[in-house]
Amino acid sequence: MKKISFSSTILLVVAGLCILSAIILPIWRIELDAPQYPEGLALLIYANHLGGEVDIINGLNHYIGMKTLHAEEFIEFTVLPYIFGVFGIWAILTGIWFKTKRSVLILLIAFALFGILAMVDFWKWEYDYGHNLNPTAAIQVPGMAYQPPLIGFKQLLNFGAYSIPDIGGWLMLGGGLLIGIIYFLETRKKTTKTLSLVALVLMSLTFVRCSPSGPEPIVLHKDACAHCKMNISEPHFGAELITEKGRVYKFDDIYCMAEFKKENPEKNSTRHYVHNYLGDNELIPVESASFLKGGELKSPMAGNIAAFKTSQEAQSYKTKLNATELDISSLFDNN
Repeated sequence: MKKISFSSTILLVVAGLCILSAIILPIWRIELDAPQYPEGLALLIYANHLGGEVDIINGLNHYIGMKTLHAEEFIEFTVLPYIFGVFGIWAILTGIWFKTKRSVLILLIAFALFGILAMVDFWKWEYDYGHNLNPTAAIQVPGMAYQPPLIGFKQLLNFGAYSIPDIGGWLMLGGGLLIGIIYFLETRKKTTKTLSLVALVLMSLTFVRCSPSGPEPIVLHKDACAHCKMNISEPHFGAELITEKGRVYKFDDIYCMAEFKKENPEKNSTRHYVHNYLGDNELIPVESASFLKGGELKSPMAGNIAAFKTSQEAQSYKTKLNATELDISSLFDNN
């Protein structure tokens, strides 16, 4: 049987090392944000233990009836280090010993099945902890469940929960993707140069955290303002910011977003969106918008600021609304 290329051998060793790194590095993180914890709380999930502010989170869980978290209660923390070790060594041996396309395929299928089963198990764990609540808990909200998101953001009462792979998880994912790309290109008999180039690009992309490419739609009458905690019901004055980690914060007033940025400089927001005053719950980038303030503009929290897609639209409504032009950068000073 034809052997795989030397480049594939090297990359399989790299893939194996990426998977092995998940034994010691955190593989997942769940972050919690709330007004009483401005710096946030983090639960770090390792292959064999829990890290982060576990004690504080357990205290909060107790009040709302959730089970407290203890690593010794999870069989996964016993077996995961061995599973990661097996897959890491398997990938390395496939590269330096077996060296066949068939062996790469077997490894790829096994690793993919493990990934699917692991995510299903994680979801079941989250579901159990979020739904099986203590009926005698101090805080009870009828019909409320506290299941964290499998991946992404979810609002749970006054807490924002954000779930995403941590560095060990990203490295393990990168290892799996490397195995897949090796098999794909070996099957099509690409040149060694092409294989190395594509795999290098893939590895580079793996280490870049994914984040939304645009704004997340505001769900009127359901989403709450991250600053004043009021439900967002007005489709013309709202705003949204996205942090460098991809976390989304929504506001019922542009003024609320400005105040939130002043009070939470550690959030490191990278993208800002505002409602198009002439649209219907349409978010547009702050950088390209033109702003008016005052006059007949009446926003929910009295910021009285409206955004327009173009300067021409803003100018045409300036007189109608008896408003004044606003340089939005002045609102974000010292942020």
